[in-house]
Amino acid sequence: MNSLVCWKCGASLAALTLPLRRLEECKACGAELHVCRMCVDYDTSVAKSCREPIAEEVKEKERANFCDYFQPRPHAYRPRDETQARKSRSALDSLFGNQPGGGAESTADSSRARLDELFKKK
Repeated sequence: MNSLVCWKCGASLAALTLPLRRLEECKACGAELHVCRMCVDYDTSVAKSCREPIAEEVKEKERANFCDYFQPRPHAYRPRDETQARKSRSALDSLFGNQPGGGAESTADSSRARLDELFKKK
């Protein structure tokens, strides 16, 4: 149980007892834990993302479910690869002329001002 971590944030789940209750949540991030992404049978390279052949399909892999075959997977946390997201953001910034460090607030404020100007709001 010491190697059991939250699938979403990587926080240790050593304080929890097995079997995990269906509505058990991570104390650090609040993510539900009885989910496909936390199961030993979760595998995106197979049909329905599950290696258990007789399990019913679960559509929402990150929501608590009633699967009887659920077994928590040690080391379930996989940090996201932000490389592609950064490349996409950079391409959008260069396409729309946003300056790095301009911030979302200034972009939102200028967008709001343009909308107000368009609809003649003062």
